[in-house]
Amino acid sequence: MAKEQSNSLAGQLCPMCGKKTLTLTESNIEVPFFGNTFVFTMNCVTCKYRKSDIEAEQQKEPCKYTFEVNGKEDLNVRVVKSAEATVKIPHVGTMEPGPASEGFITNVEGIIVKFKEQIEHLKNDEEDEEARKKAKNLLKKIQKVLWGDEKLKIIIEDPTGNSAIISDKAERKKI
Repeated sequence: MAKEQSNSLAGQLCPMCGKKTLTLTESNIEVPFFGNTFVFTMNCVTCKYRKSDIEAEQQKEPCKYTFEVNGKEDLNVRVVKSAEATVKIPHVGTMEPGPASEGFITNVEGIIVKFKEQIEHLKNDEEDEEARKKAKNLLKKIQKVLWGDEKLKIIIEDPTGNSAIISDKAERKKI
């Protein structure tokens, strides 16, 4: 990523704890092959509330990206995900948009690690032995993908068009 400009506004009223310890930040960054992008964040130092989103400067059409991870080099592919996007990894899980959904810029590995952390959390909370076994097998599969030993498909659907998988290998469709 190239240049970044940022503006912050501290001392705002936090919607969660009601204290004036919330900082609003708007960053403007240029994402290669995606364009000028705005990143909005809210952080409260008192209650640790955090919310972020991403929006492209240019209006985009709703889109669906499909990307197959075939090896370790694919883990470095850049991903832009808006708060409105749904991320799916077939046979593993789905990250749905909603009030707690956040926009972010990461790479394919970052997306996979987010799924891994969710499955680990579910595995530890699950009392059903069959569900724990299924979670354990999913974690093994994900680890093999992270080692570059197994393939995996990632799908991002975004009604706002503010998401992207930035690779020539990514298949983009209008939805």
